[in-house]
Amino acid sequence: MTITLLTKSMLALLVAAPLFSACKDDNEDPKPDADNEQITTVIYTLTPQSGGAPLFIQYRDPDGDGGTPATITPATLTLVPNTTYTGSLTLLDETKTPAENITAEILEESDEHLFVFTPTGVNLTIAATDKDKNNLPVGLSSQAVTGTANSTGTTGSLKITLRHQPGTKNGTATPGDTDVEVTFPTAVR
Repeated sequence: MTITLLTKSMLALLVAAPLFSACKDDNEDPKPDADNEQITTVIYTLTPQSGGAPLFIQYRDPDGDGGTPATITPATLTLVPNTTYTGSLTLLDETKTPAENITAEILEESDEHLFVFTPTGVNLTIAATDKDKNNLPVGLSSQAVTGTANSTGTTGSLKITLRHQPGTKNGTATPGDTDVEVTFPTAVR
């Protein structure tokens, strides 16, 4: 009888152990979430400062990594030579319903984010025009300036990278992780 009582007691403790370990102290501080933002859509809008219709280019991968391939619309961002544009970025997470506007979150945490613009093979320079609370560039707003183009124009690409730099932002692209990186075919003609 002693063995049976002991066995029943041990069995009861084994069954109850997961219940005790699953309990959480409500006063415990939540652990910070260091995950990068989920970004499925990047829209770069460029408005000529001298007037005219805005241009845009969009990267869209609504189901996130894997699944359906991403699309870029239009196929090429075509800019006019010798023109200054005001640029703005919009970022969305379309894996959620309704789609979540990540732009507001990046603006709120601007001291942790930096957009890096890298034109290649095209006569284009881009600089961030917005700053965070530490007077470091962000890049949600920018100025894009095209140079002259030869008789056939110049073609290349524009890579836009969002760096997530909590606690390490210093105005350069080096620290942190990449939240999103897209490369747009780009022409100046």
